[in-house]
Amino acid sequence: MTKVFIDGSQGTTGLKIFDRLSKREDIELITLSEEKRKDPVSRKEALNSADIAFLCLPDAAAVEAAEWVENDRTVILDTSTAHRTNPGWAYGFPELSGTFFENVKMSKRIAVPGCHASGFIALIQPLVQNGFIKPDSYLSCTSLTGYSGGGKKMIAQYESEKDNALLLAPRVYGISQQHKHLKEMTAVTGLKTAPAFCPVVAPFYSGMLVTVALDSAALQNGRNAGDIKELYRSLYNTPVVFYNEGCDEDGFLSAAKLSGLDSMEISVFGNDDRILLAARYDNLGKGASGAALECMNIKMGLAPEFQLDI
Repeated sequence: MTKVFIDGSQGTTGLKIFDRLSKREDIELITLSEEKRKDPVSRKEALNSADIAFLCLPDAAAVEAAEWVENDRTVILDTSTAHRTNPGWAYGFPELSGTFFENVKMSKRIAVPGCHASGFIALIQPLVQNGFIKPDSYLSCTSLTGYSGGGKKMIAQYESEKDNALLLAPRVYGISQQHKHLKEMTAVTGLKTAPAFCPVVAPFYSGMLVTVALDSAALQNGRNAGDIKELYRSLYNTPVVFYNEGCDEDGFLSAAKLSGLDSMEISVFGNDDRILLAARYDNLGKGASGAALECMNIKMGLAPEFQLDI
């Protein structure tokens, strides 16, 4: 029986992971009483007693908690931003390549990707690594998310202020171009320059649609939209991440299509002059708890999709 501890189980991601693992018969959850939940001594003991520990904490607290683990046995899965570009940590997106999969399989320190970053990286990392676009390409990305991506505070705002006119329409944020996901979006893809990034929160609970537009001038060595489709088709053919051609809904793309699921759908639209790359998934699924549980499954020697909702 694998012993699992969730440090920060009261946040949106922590609660989701706890709820899902509590239904699994191959997991023994280590829990702390309300009095001990924030006690450093109790948390440290629980972390060091676990086979696998999830850190669902703010960045500074996640760094501190990771340093508390003193044995060489406990696997740490950090859902915060803190370790995503740390060279000593595996980046938890196994579908990107065999190397990414093996890093997750072998590492004791795994950083779970950010929600917005997951879609952008899935679309762009293969293009950079396979020479389709140059590392110094300057890209623009739009990411539409449900309000659950903002955590408890934003969920409460949307669900308690239903007559607030400003919440009835999509809202652009991250307008200073300092969004916390930009660092990993740049580092993991191999880009030299962060993309211009436009995240948008909309009045629906969960779901995510990330799009990147390319023109023919951005592609190298005569490659075109068909070549991108073939690359994605060869790379993304798992139950969790898959390429799906012609997946629009009568000319529309809904960000809520995969809401409640742990899978990600990759697609390519447009033509050879103007290409639209799209990734659809759930910000709480492949964008958070689903990605964390997928990495846990790999560490346990199980199929990545074991007991995921795909």
